Amino acid sequence: MTSMNSHNISKLNQLLHRWPRGTVAVQSWLEKQGVYRQLAETYRKGGWVERIGEGAYIQRGDHVDWTGGLYALQMELGMQIHIAAISALEMQGYAHFLPMGKGHAVWLFKDTQEKRNLPVWVKKRFAQDNQLKVLSRKLFQVEWKLGLMEKKLGEYSVFVSSPERAMMEYLDLVPQRQSLEQALLLMEGLQTLRPQLVQELLEKCTSVKVKRLFIWAAEQEGHPWVKKLDLSHVDFGRGKRMIVKGGKFNNKYNLSLPLQADEEDDDAR
Repeated sequence: MTSMNSHNISKLNQLLHRWPRGTVAVQSWLEKQGVYRQLAETYRKGGWVERIGEGAYIQRGDHVDWTGGLYALQMELGMQIHIAAISALEMQGYAHFLPMGKGHAVWLFKDTQEKRNLPVWVKKRFAQDNQLKVLSRKLFQVEWKLGLMEKKLGEYSVFVSSPERAMMEYLDLVPQRQSLEQALLLMEGLQTLRPQLVQELLEKCTSVKVKRLFIWAAEQEGHPWVKKLDLSHVDFGRGKRMIVKGGKFNNKYNLSLPLQADEEDDDAR
């Protein structure tokens, strides 16, 4: 190991104290701790840190998964990117009953105002094994963090969509990337959504399709929080929305739905 003077050892101890285990440290964050490139390389040569890519380090021997990389993007680089849709619901225990399969995709939504691309080290270190799917989305005309929450993971936290927002994000992926049938299964488990947050998200949502599908699915499941919403303040747009070609038309929400998904409406009409 490379020898270091007492000053650098003291700085290293301070760094390790501030650096959450399980996370990536990027160069810009290291420099805020007084650790510039040359000193970071000294720590690497000394066996204290490992470089995983240009300007990105982990502590030697530390286990760092994709959430530790996301922590660096969110908390160190300040990127507007978060765990979304089915991945957010799964992380909070709402999708445990769905067949995911080994190595299933992790969905991350990046705000369209966030123009920076993911660093190369993210793709090389995490994207292949975990199938990270990053979509640029502006589903809500509002400040980025509306409906997001911090999820504690060991010594660090990451931003993840609340169940209310995650369900809307999931519906944004229907039918091109996710199925409506699975969306209904997810909605079935969301009996305790917060009507105040649902109301705000619906009012700020930019997708007519998402808003119509969300309320339709919630009504299908008969959730009590639906009655606490004031839908007169929600813009459901005009015209028809085709979820499936050749499906059954739902008159209430102007949606063309799969036959099996809308069959309950026959008794209501």
